[in-house]
Amino acid sequence: MTPRRPWHPYFMLLPTGVVLLVFFLIPLGLAIKNSFFTWDLLTPPVFVGGDNYAVIIANGELWGTLKRTFLYSVVVVTFSMTIGLALAVLLNRPGRLYAFLRGSVFSAYVVSWVAVALLWMWILDDSGGLFSVVLRRAGIPTLSWLGDPRSALLSLALVSVWKITGYSMVIFLAGLQDIPRSLHEAAALDGAGPWQRFVNVTWPLLRPSAAFVGTTSLILSFQAFDVVRVMTQGGPVKATTIFVYAIYEHVFVNLRVGRASALTAVFFAFLLGLTALQLWAWRQSASPREKSTKLGGRA
Repeated sequence: MTPRRPWHPYFMLLPTGVVLLVFFLIPLGLAIKNSFFTWDLLTPPVFVGGDNYAVIIANGELWGTLKRTFLYSVVVVTFSMTIGLALAVLLNRPGRLYAFLRGSVFSAYVVSWVAVALLWMWILDDSGGLFSVVLRRAGIPTLSWLGDPRSALLSLALVSVWKITGYSMVIFLAGLQDIPRSLHEAAALDGAGPWQRFVNVTWPLLRPSAAFVGTTSLILSFQAFDVVRVMTQGGPVKATTIFVYAIYEHVFVNLRVGRASALTAVFFAFLLGLTALQLWAWRQSASPREKSTKLGGRA
């Protein structure tokens, strides 16, 4: 459809552009600017050049935060995608029972992070929590799930997996329901078993969905804050201090706006890289049907 006036499309994009400018581009520019200053919110900022970047690299904060965030993200993305795909395959059936089960799994995703964190704080409490009580009655030794540096980060990651698995399941369900049944029927007639049909028919057609789920889940895991703030406050001994919480601590606890801004700039660079990865993944994971259509059109 051709617009009546050449400027109509730009006019329709104006509200979105204003929102991006006010709430994203300007704050990002200010953060990059502040990363070259030392500022405690009480006294005037002092220009220090690249000292903030040098400090977070020299004291190991950047690499430690990056390592913890990466480990957290790997666990969250891997398990949420794997479990979400398995649930999507199992629950991709008609009937009220399956609809109820799908809704039950997805309901965790719509609950607020704070409510989820409070629930799991009670479940993982090392003295009277449900998980610890069950393990003790079974004769299995327990530990302080949120108070031990060895288990705290993994515990937070598994809580996040529990919350966002429903999101992965819904996206995979949409992809599964978009696959023509005739392809599975043809594969079955050729003697392909369930696993062979999944590997050779289902999974290739689900690659665009998998690329989308993987990228969005990775970005979501990099932005985790609420679950850390409520459950561990970055502890014990910074074992759960990941990127966004580290930025929060620098600004609102330590009053180091410059270092927080330096971390923000680095964080933005990582997210920019993830966006580029998303675009690349979408191009690489074009469905076989799309490729065959293009080839057929050229022929």
